[in-house]
Amino acid sequence: MEFTLAPFLAALFAFLITFIATDWLIRYLNRIGLTVKDQNKKDTPIVPISGGLAVLSGIFIGLMTYVFTQTFYFGYLNTLLQVFAALTSIIMITLVGFLDDILIRKSKETSFGLKQWQKPLLTLSAAVPLMVINAGSTKMAIPFIGQIDFGILYPLILIPIGVVGAANMVNMLEGFNGMGTGMGIVYIGMLGFYAFINKEEVAALIALITFTSLIAFYLYNRYPAKILPGDSLTYLLGGVIAVIAIIGNIEKAALIASIPFLIEFILKARNKFKVKSYGFYKDGKIHSYHKDKIYSIPHIFTRTGKFTERQIVYFMILIEFFFSSLIWVV
Repeated sequence: MEFTLAPFLAALFAFLITFIATDWLIRYLNRIGLTVKDQNKKDTPIVPISGGLAVLSGIFIGLMTYVFTQTFYFGYLNTLLQVFAALTSIIMITLVGFLDDILIRKSKETSFGLKQWQKPLLTLSAAVPLMVINAGSTKMAIPFIGQIDFGILYPLILIPIGVVGAANMVNMLEGFNGMGTGMGIVYIGMLGFYAFINKEEVAALIALITFTSLIAFYLYNRYPAKILPGDSLTYLLGGVIAVIAIIGNIEKAALIASIPFLIEFILKARNKFKVKSYGFYKDGKIHSYHKDKIYSIPHIFTRTGKFTERQIVYFMILIEFFFSSLIWVV
């Protein structure tokens, strides 16, 4: 792929579209009542949910801008099949998250969402576009074993496992203003730069466009949030991790950057996933509903009752930055 300004123009459009779309989406979601209580605030104010739709719009326009410039100005078409397959996967997985978002409890406490067996089944469909183009390399480096060529098993088994696993993994760690978005900015940015250094241009492009879209959304989602990301964004981010890892052949780096989510899975499995990552507001601090044990990484901070929501989010972003930085040394 020759160097052009197309990726940077696409990233700029992605930022602008996400910023404009989020502002419009806040008003629209409030109007139709797709709202929930912000549990970590005094008096739990009502806030619109499913901000992932705005981020998706930015990614879509960003990638279409890139495709347009490559088609009509630079004539470089070799990578466009991967771009369209990746975009299709991201759209499909975001829509699954949106389905999860719209099932709101009448009390507005939370979204009760899809059944546990429905989530992996529906997210499995998002793996199909990557499977049919045989995305990525069938050879993978396995720790302590070495490189293995999985052949046809890679598109038929490993790609679906990667997409479903990543989407549901990211979905487990949310609940605070700006936390999921802030962590996403870190690991998507780090993986994108890693892909760029390793000359995986398509993966780097997708990461760059997602990165700028997340920054635009973060301006609305940071404390105090005007909109919550919802499962539409957590599923989107999981899908982007999977797409970057598969298309960029950087599965090992993606796994390392995902260590906080793997830890979260282990912690929540101890109580059969029937726990709340978020807490409740008291005297300006956030307190855990589970003071006896740590069932989620944020519980490290909320069980003490000494930290504000903003401080907890900064701690979580720093934790993600630490693990994402390990991709350069491990």
